[in-house]
Amino acid sequence: MGTPQRRNWRRRLTYAAVGALWCGAIAAGALVGLADTFGPPPLGKNLNYSKTVLGSDGDLLRAYLAPDGRWRLPASRTDVDPRFLEALLAYEDKRFYDHHGVDPLSMTRAFFQFATRGEIVSGGSTITMQVARLLEPRRKRSLYAKYRQMVRALQLEQAYSKNEILSLYLTLAPYGGNLEGIRAASFAYFGKEPRRLTLGETALLVALPQSPEYRRPDRHPKHARAGRNRVLDRISDSGIFSPAELEAAKAEPVPDARRPMPLGAPHAADDAKAAFAGQSIIRLTIRARLQRRLERLARERAVALGDAMSVAIVVVENDTGRVLARVGTPDYFDLDRAGQVDLTRAVRSPGSTLKPFIYGLGFEDGLIHPESLIEDRPIRFGDYAPENFDQTFQGTVTVRRALQQSLNVPAVSLLDAVGPSRLLARLDEAGARLTLPEHETAGLALGLGGIGIRLVDLTALYAGLARQGTVVPLYEREAEPRWPERRLMEPVAAWYVGDILRDAPPPPNALGGRIAFKTGTSYGYRDAWVVGFDGRYTVGVWTGRPDGAPVPGLLGRTAAAPILFDVFARLIEQPRPLRPHPKGSCLPAPRSSPPPSAASRERPCRHRARTGRAHPVPARRRLLSTRGRRGHHRSVAIKFTGGTAPLNILVDGLPLQSARGAGTVFFSPQGPGFVRLTVTDALGAADSVLVRLQQ
Repeated sequence: MGTPQRRNWRRRLTYAAVGALWCGAIAAGALVGLADTFGPPPLGKNLNYSKTVLGSDGDLLRAYLAPDGRWRLPASRTDVDPRFLEALLAYEDKRFYDHHGVDPLSMTRAFFQFATRGEIVSGGSTITMQVARLLEPRRKRSLYAKYRQMVRALQLEQAYSKNEILSLYLTLAPYGGNLEGIRAASFAYFGKEPRRLTLGETALLVALPQSPEYRRPDRHPKHARAGRNRVLDRISDSGIFSPAELEAAKAEPVPDARRPMPLGAPHAADDAKAAFAGQSIIRLTIRARLQRRLERLARERAVALGDAMSVAIVVVENDTGRVLARVGTPDYFDLDRAGQVDLTRAVRSPGSTLKPFIYGLGFEDGLIHPESLIEDRPIRFGDYAPENFDQTFQGTVTVRRALQQSLNVPAVSLLDAVGPSRLLARLDEAGARLTLPEHETAGLALGLGGIGIRLVDLTALYAGLARQGTVVPLYEREAEPRWPERRLMEPVAAWYVGDILRDAPPPPNALGGRIAFKTGTSYGYRDAWVVGFDGRYTVGVWTGRPDGAPVPGLLGRTAAAPILFDVFARLIEQPRPLRPHPKGSCLPAPRSSPPPSAASRERPCRHRARTGRAHPVPARRRLLSTRGRRGHHRSVAIKFTGGTAPLNILVDGLPLQSARGAGTVFFSPQGPGFVRLTVTDALGAADSVLVRLQQ
């Protein structure tokens, strides 16, 4: 056997002798093709690739045909299973990393076979020579063509590294039809990335480039199986794979049809393709695996909801604004569901989903606190008389309950105090695109969905609540410019809203208390919404018909909310708690909780509500009731409580009386109509209520 040094010396002598023989042959071939060989075009520099859109994890979301109508996806050794490379080199080019483009031993064997049999039996081509042939294809096999490949191979080895040459092969190798490259073939025949291939799948894709049309599995599965088994037999001598693995690989089925190319996040991919027309590879923030799971969920739920129903989903990361999934439609090619319409960016009526922002401004202004009382009774604002969804009224309720139960009357009354134009301006400043009906101005109907908004914008606003009052613009393309964050509301106000929504009643079979969420149903049962967030993610869901037709019985709570909780379940991670309460908030506490220490930074809570929640001091002054008293002149009693004395009572902005504390005062109105009653205290806090007086 000899020592390793002696074997290496003999190998070098063999290479030198055979190399000297072939140097003359190469030189002769080069001289024959001198006219068109030297001064070649820049090989591999101007290839037309398929435009590919990748997810943040590197998985393919969507690919587009190359300009010449071929699927040609760029690939490198990092895109394939290392076992594929081992099998490829063992079968095609064992000395790939040792030669300089031409393997003298392989060429000697091929020349000897040609000389003794009078025809080319095996070409002896290296991987580099095959790349040269793929870059400059010739229809006819000839000795001159082989000479040319050899010269081109030497040029390629001078211009590229071994890994770059291997990448060209993995990108250009033919696999039948209009498939080029390992990635296109892996998706077309197995529906997955080539880094997840089995040994049998690997062997088939090693065999196909030798006779891509003859061995096409979708047309000639028997020939494909024979070619695969031939590769397995050849590489069995390499010792790379065990006999058991090789036998199991031979037992694997061979695909008999082509699969469609991936079509993940089609709307986001189309947008990215248009925005980056000059790039062949575009990377999105979308997680490909999560996107696929949510697309399946959307399809299942759309079918369950009924004919022509659609579902749209947006998932964003609170801290950054990165879009992690965007499902614009259940099925891109479903004409009945208008699949090519991106419903995450369609303008629809949001129903009650804007109510949290009304309450947030109320908290910010000091008008209300989560545990203060608010009236849910019949009221009119001119010709407008809001009603609750079930056409009942609950009387005096806490603000917390009013928002959790999505009561309409308290929300509209509060919007009247806050101001519709102010709410509209605040949401616009935060980056939301709001669309009023033609020739309409912001009115009280705004609080119940009398405006248009996109799902992506609504989701961004709720992510602002999760961030305690600041909105970061959403983005889904890594190359997009970043915009600064924008103010939505004060941190304490945003935290109050999140704390209330976290305890909203969950849909059946869902666990409450972990996700803050709000549902909404637009007028006429046309749109069902839900948006929710935990400490890490915000999810927005819309369901309805793309054409805007009414769907009787369509409700956000029953149609959209279950999808929201399913989405959070598919995020894998357990829900993260909301951000800690900010400085200045008054934490709800059970009756058994000790009073806050003197060192506490939180506002003290001096008395508790019936629910066991706590009131801040003095979060707001509360007008408990107004009532008429019969007499010569009709008078109205105003009862008030809370606050820091002295208290000042105003009627339509004019002073009526001062008081040292809680009590009742009376005033005589001049006639029927609306009267604004206001109470302020020594610390500047105020409460106001609009009262309608009748004869």
